Amino acid sequence: MEPLMPRERAEVAPGAVHVPGWLGLDAQRDLVRACREWAASAGLRSPRLPSGGVMSVRTVCLGWHWYPYRYSRTVDDGDGSPVTPFPGWLGALGREAVADAYGVGADYDPDVALVNFYDAQARMGMHQDRDERTLAPVVSLSLGDACTFRFGNTEGRGKPWTDVDLRSGDLFVFGGSSRLAYHGVPKTFPGTGPEIGMAGGRLNITLRESGLP
Repeated sequence: MEPLMPRERAEVAPGAVHVPGWLGLDAQRDLVRACREWAASAGLRSPRLPSGGVMSVRTVCLGWHWYPYRYSRTVDDGDGSPVTPFPGWLGALGREAVADAYGVGADYDPDVALVNFYDAQARMGMHQDRDERTLAPVVSLSLGDACTFRFGNTEGRGKPWTDVDLRSGDLFVFGGSSRLAYHGVPKTFPGTGPEIGMAGGRLNITLRESGLP
């Protein structure tokens, strides 16, 4: 799905930067292959919320295992196995992303990644990424089908918010005064992804610094 007009880099909010087309097709294919390997070794799961509800996205974690709303080194809400290691090359990609988004050299050392898979029905409600012990930026990489990414404010889940069109290869970084902004994915667009080795759906890789020892 080609845009009618070129999509430009945009600062959606202070410290929240959208860089369209940041990953080329070959880099996207490499990441898809990596995601498939991580999912095969660790398994995709749908996290269960404390309320009893089950998230519609399926997730695999690297470096630290996330489950609502904490981190551990083992799959504490599953079979207790050790979490899949966080690869150094992915940390280097995160540093490059932050440096590109903010235009300055980045002292950024991510040690956790959440890989979320969205099928045609999956959504993500408005939430904050606040389980980390540091406010270092979050790096988000999109692969596969396009989605509406809703980026809100730090006070609550309601308006004001901005809806951003995220497509395969896009980079979104949020930090600074926007680090604790509520955000979510109310809609995906099946069949819009390029030929990068995915049969369908959307993959989102988010990189974070946990701040944990």
